[in-house]
Amino acid sequence: MPDDLAAAKELRAAWDDLMASLERARDAIDQPELMPAPQNARNLAEGYRYLMGYVHSAVERAFHEDPARPAFRNALSIVNRATIDNADAIYFFAPIDGRESYRIEGRVEDCREWRGEEPSATGRRAPHYLIFEASCGALAGDSGDLRELTPGSKTQTGRLDSSEIQVAADGSFEILLAPERPTGHTGNFLQTLKVVSRPHPSDPDIPPERYANYVSGRQLFNDWEREEAIHLSIRQLGAEGTAPPPYTAEQAAAELRRCGELVRGQMHFWNAFWTILMGTYGHREGGIPGGVEFKRNAFNEVNAASGATGGGMSTNLYAGGVFELEPDEALVIENRIPTRPQYVGFQLGNLWGESIEYAHALGSLNGSQCEVDPDGVIRLVIAHRDPGVPNWLDTTGHREGFMAPRWAYSETPPREKWPSITAKKVAFDEIRDQLPESTRVVSPDERREQIRARQEHVQRRFRVF
Repeated sequence: MPDDLAAAKELRAAWDDLMASLERARDAIDQPELMPAPQNARNLAEGYRYLMGYVHSAVERAFHEDPARPAFRNALSIVNRATIDNADAIYFFAPIDGRESYRIEGRVEDCREWRGEEPSATGRRAPHYLIFEASCGALAGDSGDLRELTPGSKTQTGRLDSSEIQVAADGSFEILLAPERPTGHTGNFLQTLKVVSRPHPSDPDIPPERYANYVSGRQLFNDWEREEAIHLSIRQLGAEGTAPPPYTAEQAAAELRRCGELVRGQMHFWNAFWTILMGTYGHREGGIPGGVEFKRNAFNEVNAASGATGGGMSTNLYAGGVFELEPDEALVIENRIPTRPQYVGFQLGNLWGESIEYAHALGSLNGSQCEVDPDGVIRLVIAHRDPGVPNWLDTTGHREGFMAPRWAYSETPPREKWPSITAKKVAFDEIRDQLPESTRVVSPDERREQIRARQEHVQRRFRVF
């Protein structure tokens, strides 16, 4: 009986701590010192949805992570959008113990495109691009503190993408995860140990061996009508058939508290990230030097993914900016790509970092969905209403929001061959003056068919059974 009373008291205290953390997370929606998005009715409404997206993911992470019996989960999805999530991506992750060995298994449809070959003209295809990354450290934003971006706080121990993944004739593949590649092993391998030469920036007593504590990745879709998601499984070798110990009050209390702290950390971190580091509302002390801060109706310098810029897919080149448009204005984007990447995409986001609607509206476009002009330039048009041109991106009524172009390269090209991207604000009625004379007219019926195909793909991509 005394133990039962103690458990009840501890669990109630943990619940109170969870509620307190959620209150501190909620404050990030409208308290100026926590640097929220501008306070208008739509941003406030979307801020609460954004908060609940983090609650959704925190429940999964706090209560259902087990490195001995892991399972892949969506890190971001249509129900928890954040960090200017890529509309072309399934973001996935699973907890692991890098001291142990794991096997990932999957099966793909036609994946010849991974080898630079032409895919079949008909039938289902693999995702356009696939990457796995093993890392040691917290997921970006968990701490709530920008200091987590200090170099050395997070270590990637291994990376494997679709340009290297060996696939059997029947489309199956498996990947071994382990601290070291076993002698004689020649298959797909992802290392979970890296020995670093510098001490950890916040705790110099941490030994130099960095063991991965999660594996993450992305499936990127280019042709939304034909490419199919891969259903991945993961298991710890030697732990098959085992069960976790009985659930305890101590474990429940710890998970309740962690759930609240994850939500609080993410809400506080990303507000500070957009405001301070990326200069969304003007330069702040602590911003990233060297042209990386966001510009209005323009882009920062193209940069490679890094801890300083919030991580991201390690094979990506990124740029970013903020559109700011009145109802009768538009932004014409010119994307020049001298070296062909594995993937190119462009995403709009609100000022919380949620992707603007990409199933029921045109909040994103990728290399397959864009029409390329005769001079090889991809010209995009951001506007509040449909201008009847091929590469329209719909603000869905947001006066301002994030712009996020991405280019993925398995091998990063020399800087002089990186893509370049520019923007020009024009009157809505002058959009066609900025485009080649050959630019065709897109009818309302064709636009509706675009949306239908997108809705079907997104529902299929994120199906739950």
